[in-house]
Amino acid sequence: MTEVIIWLVLLVLLVVIEAATMGLTTIWFAAGALVALIAAACSAPLFLQIALFLVVSILMLVFTRPVAMRYFNGDRTKTNVESLIGRKGVVTGEIDNLKGCGQVTLNGMQWTARSAAADGRIPEGNVVTVQAIDGVKLIVEPERAAG
Repeated sequence: MTEVIIWLVLLVLLVVIEAATMGLTTIWFAAGALVALIAAACSAPLFLQIALFLVVSILMLVFTRPVAMRYFNGDRTKTNVESLIGRKGVVTGEIDNLKGCGQVTLNGMQWTARSAAADGRIPEGNVVTVQAIDGVKLIVEPERAAG
C-alpha cells in the first residue's frame, strides 16, 4: 500500500510541476508514474513497478515529445536575427576571412560579415545570401558577381 501512495505522490508532484512550467518537461514521467501506480495497485513487485515507470517514461519521451514539440512550437515566430537567414545583402566592404574583415548591408543596416568558406574572399559589390549568424556576424555566401 505504501508503494501506491509513493507513486501517487510522485504522479501529483510531476503533474503540478508540469502545470507550473507548461514546458512539456515532466509530463512524460507523469505517464510513467501513472502506469507504475496502476501496477502497484495490482500488487506488482517493486522491480516491475520501477521497470514500468522507466520504460513508459522513456517511450513517451522518445515517441511523443518530437510530435508535441512540433505541434506546440509550430507557430513560434522567428526573432529578428533568425529572420535574416536566407536573405540577400550587398557587400559594402570586401570580405576576407584571413584578414578578419568584411561588411554587408542588409535591410539598410551595416553588418560585420564573414564568408561561409573558411578562407573565403568576397569582393565589394557582390550580392550575398546569409547562411548563418555567429554572434553579431553574418556568415554569407556569394550569390553572383556584381554588374
